[in-house]
Amino acid sequence: MRVQDATPKGVLEFIKKEGIQIVDLRFMDFPGLWQHCSYPVSEIDEGTFEDGMGFDGSSIRGWQAINESDMLIVPDPKTAVVDPFTKVKTLIMITNIKDPIHREFYTRDPRNIARKAQEYLLSTGIADTAFFGPEAEFFIFDDVRFNTSAKEGYYFIDSDEAAWNTGRIEEGGNKGYKIRHKEGYFPVPPMDQLQDLRSEMTLNLEKVGIRVEAHHHEVATAGQCEIDMRFDTLITMADKLLMYKYVIKNTAAKAGKTVTFMPKPIYGDNGTGMHVHQSLWKDGKPLFYGSEYAELSQLALYYIGGILKHAKALTAFTNPTTNSYKRLVPGFEAPVNLAYSSRNRSASIRIPMYSQSPKAKRIEVRFPDPSCNPYLAMSAMLMAGLDGIQNKIDPGEPLDKDIYDLPREEAAKVENTPGSLKEALESLEKDYEFLLKGDVFTEDVISTWIDYKTKAEVKAVDLRPHPYEFYLYYDI
Repeated sequence: MRVQDATPKGVLEFIKKEGIQIVDLRFMDFPGLWQHCSYPVSEIDEGTFEDGMGFDGSSIRGWQAINESDMLIVPDPKTAVVDPFTKVKTLIMITNIKDPIHREFYTRDPRNIARKAQEYLLSTGIADTAFFGPEAEFFIFDDVRFNTSAKEGYYFIDSDEAAWNTGRIEEGGNKGYKIRHKEGYFPVPPMDQLQDLRSEMTLNLEKVGIRVEAHHHEVATAGQCEIDMRFDTLITMADKLLMYKYVIKNTAAKAGKTVTFMPKPIYGDNGTGMHVHQSLWKDGKPLFYGSEYAELSQLALYYIGGILKHAKALTAFTNPTTNSYKRLVPGFEAPVNLAYSSRNRSASIRIPMYSQSPKAKRIEVRFPDPSCNPYLAMSAMLMAGLDGIQNKIDPGEPLDKDIYDLPREEAAKVENTPGSLKEALESLEKDYEFLLKGDVFTEDVISTWIDYKTKAEVKAVDLRPHPYEFYLYYDI
């Protein structure tokens, strides 16, 4: 249930009317995990929406130093919604982060970066609205175990509908309805065992004000699914994506299952992506519709040119995990080719042709995945697209052929996405000036991101033996 009068006064009246007992304030840390702190309603008044509530910023990944730890979380009343999962009646609000001394927005707060990206878009005069529609896929598992230490490193996952369980002894007998590898798109029940759970997830999403367009099983075996949200503006869509993850994970947990948004949890089958539909509008009119290729406007082609030019740097934000690059490999429909096309799903940018309406004209950037921090990822893509428009960057010819059937010489001319997080971070280090326009991203944000990801993830993974290395090398 959402609050209709989304003002401080309206939220307080709603709290009283609905018998809310706890207010849960949420924000996004630097790498991309939702954080929260809860307060009894007696601690919330109109001043809370101006003055905020204090917390320790030094305990948040990638944020303040220990000697300057105090920060403020300031709730945004427009985000107020009743939590559908808590036993005690709780109101959720997403917050902005401010410095307690100068009362300025915190530069490393991802939501603040998205706010500045929207303001920069307006300042350019190119458009007044950027719409984003992410298609976040996920896996639903019945069991997951993993551990890493000095003496061991392993993971184990399982799903009742996985192909590897056709021979498993099951209570009541194994009925044999298991989805074969790469055949999950999309058979009806009983092969699809997750129909009712996805429907429940959809209804819970609607309870928190998220409009759902469709839900279905995805290509991979073992519970790969997708629930499509209606597009929205940058900050609102990023807020919704965080709520989307929260609702899906908690609905699954109540059903005794677990959800992951890891890009590649299963070897040998399709990974999980997050195709992001994008369009620009001005004065209520779509700017991507026109008479060029696939009924795109020249402005839209320049936007594509900006995305393609900066794609390798963008992946540091849109595909920010070491696991991301186990998905971005040739095959498995992976969109690794830095090209655009109206039909080719191996191209990194596709122009959907489902509707002839000018209002529906958009581009679909296919290489991102749902492990990303959506505020940073969508802001970075917007900045790249705007740079393409401002500098009239030609995206080149579309790639309408099957990349795997191209002659070797022709295929070699098509660039690919980076092959690792390390390569993506190196690309960002070489190409980030376009992100600094309008002070949207800052030098500090870029350097902190690269430093954190390199030390906490790239090097941490590189230092650890891999289970498959024992298979390859133990007997040498």
